Formats: sequence, structure tokens, C-alpha cells
Amino acid sequence: MSMHRRKFLGLSAGAAAVSVGAGLASAQGHGAGPEASNVPASIRALKPFPGTATPITDNERMARMEKARRLMAENGFAAVYLEPSSSMYYFTGIRWGQSERMFGMVFPAKGEIAYVVPGFEEARARELIRFGSDVRVWQEDESPGEVVAGVLKDRGITTGKIGIEERTRFFLYDGIRKAAPALTYEIATPVTAGCRMIKSAAEIALLQRANDITIEAFRAALGALHEGMSQHELSANIAAAHRALGATGSALVGLGKYSAFPHGSILPQQLREGDIVLIDGGCTVEGYESDITRTTVFGKPSERQKKIWDLEKKAQSAAFAAAQVGATCESVDAAARKVITEAGMGPGYKVPGLPHRTGHGIGLDGHEWTNFVKGNKTKIAPGMCFSDEPMITNYDEFGIRLEDCLYITESGPRFFTKQSVAIDQPFG
Repeated sequence: MSMHRRKFLGLSAGAAAVSVGAGLASAQGHGAGPEASNVPASIRALKPFPGTATPITDNERMARMEKARRLMAENGFAAVYLEPSSSMYYFTGIRWGQSERMFGMVFPAKGEIAYVVPGFEEARARELIRFGSDVRVWQEDESPGEVVAGVLKDRGITTGKIGIEERTRFFLYDGIRKAAPALTYEIATPVTAGCRMIKSAAEIALLQRANDITIEAFRAALGALHEGMSQHELSANIAAAHRALGATGSALVGLGKYSAFPHGSILPQQLREGDIVLIDGGCTVEGYESDITRTTVFGKPSERQKKIWDLEKKAQSAAFAAAQVGATCESVDAAARKVITEAGMGPGYKVPGLPHRTGHGIGLDGHEWTNFVKGNKTKIAPGMCFSDEPMITNYDEFGIRLEDCLYITESGPRFFTKQSVAIDQPFG
């Protein structure tokens, strides 16, 4: 392959691969291996990311449940119902697939938690359950909503308010409501978000590891750009790099004018000299998600590309500076948007400009509570974690997005990853 076809940021792909390999020289374990003959050298050089992830302890999960009970009392909930979701995992460590059959958890403000499971799944459910021993079964010809109502009645809950976790499917809620019509039902977000928005040191450590892995995967994948590459090939390389580092991860890719699509385009794309390259993705470590975007150029950037990239970096930095303890979430969005509108773009969500919110919460879900968006007056507090990702989109040209996630300390925000340095230096 010619040097031109392997160009990346003024270096050959081989030189970039050497740099990546050197940065991971201390990693332990096996490399990517010859899982496919077309795996680029920069990815074959990778080894499993050093160290190990420390899972959330049972003691921490019990502390979470106690906090949830305090929030139930403060918000007038007699109990909260959850089905398999990130919230159930957050409290119990249970992973269970969703189907038409109810696997539910009744979480009372007072008294023992209970699980409602299909009768033929009881043995498997008991293998996973570590908190509580009340497991109620329902048979295929029975209503699981009636079983939930029985759990509530056994705990003396015949009137009052029940919280329904926000991702509960309607048919399950409807069955409970019909079985216990004397109760009232509201969304349980004050409890679930009230717990999950504030991350512990253990959660932040898992988020840090996920972000570190994704940065290395991106570095290796961008080290293998070549002319004619499709968005699918680059996306596959990013997934392979994550696997080589010991994680499951992926990314959406936008090349050239398709970088303007915030969440990618289905149309075929092939990389050409001077194209913008946008990659947005992450991986999961013990359930905790990374979410990073890097935007660079294949070959030499134009003055226009550099100008817009620099403006985007300024907007991202303005959002970071605004994310102080006690500030409102909407003020962070306003800070980033101000930079872009003062440059003559927008206003609001108009394109060319910033077409979406500046950031979202992140943790066990890639997008969770709460958001950097106009109208959100939630006060920023230590332990909150967010993405910082304003974007400058122009469908007639290209798009630039820089995304790094941050966590809030007592003294202010901290990035999990170093910001990009310049359009031709995507890694700090």
C-alpha cells in the first residue's frame, strides 16, 4: 500500500501503530491475535488493558437500597416496582432479559423486597438473587399482576402511592394497576434518578476505566485510516480494537459530509483525502458506559475545517468551565451555545449550528439523568457525571463534534479523558 493511501495526520499508518504499541507496552495478556487476516497492525499490536475492574460490592448495593428507601419516604412512595433494567441491576446486581413474561421486583419503603418470577424460572432466579428471600412465582395461566398485588397487600400496602420505574413496559404496569386499583401510581424517577445521578468513587473508577479503554481503541483505529475505507470498515476496526483491549465496544462513523449527521447516515461512504472523520462510541465495564467523540481529518485540513474545529473546541471548553457545583444544568448548555451563536450560527437548534443539547448524564446507561439542556434547572452536584458534546453541524459541508465525559468533584468538573488538542491531534 502506498504512503498516500495510508496517510493519517501527516504520519503513515505504520508509524501511528508503533506509537500506539509503545503506549501499551506494559499491558499484560494476549494481543488482538489473528482473528482475521485484515485486522490492521495498529489493532493487532493491542493487548488487554492493564489492571482489573473492581465490581460494585454488595455493601454498596445495600447502601443504595437504604438511600432509595429514604427517598421513597421523602416522596410519599409506599413501594417501587422495577422490571429487569439498569435500575434493577444498580440495586441488586441482577441481569435478566426482558420478554413477555414478568420478572419483577417489588421494593417496599418498609419490609423485605420481593421478586415475582415465572414458575419455571424460579430455580434460575434464585441462583441470581442475593438480596431478599421472598420469591413469588406465577404460572403460565395466572396473572403476574395479581402476584404483585399480593406482595403489596402482605406488606400492608392497600392504599397510597406506588412508584413505577420509568422503563417498565405498559402492559406490566397495566396488569398491576388492574390487580390493585385502590393504589395510585406515579413514575419512580425521584427515587431511581435520585440514587443513580450521584456516583460513588467505585462507579467513577469503572467509568474511568471504560473511558481509558475507548480512547486506546479510537487511537488504534484512527491509526489505520486509508483511502477508500468505508464507514463500516472503520466501525468494525473500532469494535475489534475494543475486543483486543478486553471490552465490548462500538462506534458510529461519519465520513466527509456525512460527519454532519449527529448519529450517522445509512448511505455508503468512502474516505477521501481531506475528508472529516467523526467517530462516536464507547464500551462497557461492569455495566458502566463510556461515550467519546473524536473528529479529525484524513490528510491535511483546510483552513475552513480548522476554523470550525477550533470553534467547537472553544464551545466544549466553555461548557466545561460552566459545569460548576451549584450551577444549573441549563447554564452549561447556554455557555456552549453562546460561543457558537456569537460566531454567527444558530440561534437555538438551527443548522448551521448546534442541533442538540450540549450533554447528557451517563453511568449504567449511555444516556441517563440529567441533561445539559435549556429549561433544566437541576443544580449540579458532586458525583454527577455528564457528557460534554456540543456539535457544529452544517449539512452542506461537514460536522464537528468533540465529546469527553466529566464528573463533578467538590471543587468542580474533571474530565475522564484529555480533550483533543487540534484537528490533526485528536488525542491529548
